[in-house]
Amino acid sequence: MYRILSRESLGSATRLFVIEAPEVARKAKAGQFVIVRISEEGERIPLTIADFDREAGTITIVFQEIGKTTKQMGSMKTGDELSSFTGPLGTPTEMENYGTVLCIGGGVGIAPIYPIARALRGAGNHVISIIGARTKDLLFWEEKLRSVSDELVVCTDDGSYGRKALVTEPIKERLEDGQEISRIWAIGPAIMMKFCALTSKPFGTPTIVSLNSIMVDGTGMCGACRVEVGGQTRFACVDGPEFDGHQVDWGLLLERQRIYLAEEQLALEKFEHHCRCGKAES
Repeated sequence: MYRILSRESLGSATRLFVIEAPEVARKAKAGQFVIVRISEEGERIPLTIADFDREAGTITIVFQEIGKTTKQMGSMKTGDELSSFTGPLGTPTEMENYGTVLCIGGGVGIAPIYPIARALRGAGNHVISIIGARTKDLLFWEEKLRSVSDELVVCTDDGSYGRKALVTEPIKERLEDGQEISRIWAIGPAIMMKFCALTSKPFGTPTIVSLNSIMVDGTGMCGACRVEVGGQTRFACVDGPEFDGHQVDWGLLLERQRIYLAEEQLALEKFEHHCRCGKAES
């Protein structure tokens, strides 16, 4: 069992857990993910690693309460235990001294971009981080990103904090100004990553994205996480989760993400109904 050592609310629906998982922490690297289960019968949830501490033997995960399982997980308390915590999975981020790099985090994607920015800076890169969200309430970890970045740009769609802009705008400005950007990492909602890749493609700047396709076993056996990259079928769990954003078939990815929307909504409604009835009885 994997104990929750601490929990924190990063916003109205965003939660942070620090999990006691020494074997996972010992091998974890930036860009990798874990698969979490609340109980033996529970759904398997893939979450990109937001931070790790090898000495303390801990892994930090950040998630949003959106569906039934994430809402159920969000109700867990410090001291509670997860049934399984499998990882680290996936291929780590390739680390070199590329020169000047952009690290883009959108919404909950701010969390997994943090260890990547930290590792890139540790490898000698000049790191420019750009984080964004729809509104100020959805932003978090500004100071953590600032501490591992040479420059930090903060955007909100509605202008409630930082610059009123989508994250693609500062990307385009820097590329149009002729700033020599060697590589871009973008993590966030699929639609955000798609437009980051479309923004950088005319300039030929390599853009790495972390794909959040539907995933079940995380070992490449089930094939549920298949994506099309460069005209070839790849598995996000073992070939990724990071891929060349210019080669991803974004239409197919977005379509596959919507396959189980009806079932997910039904599960959420049943869970919320059960919670309301339980409170009423108590």
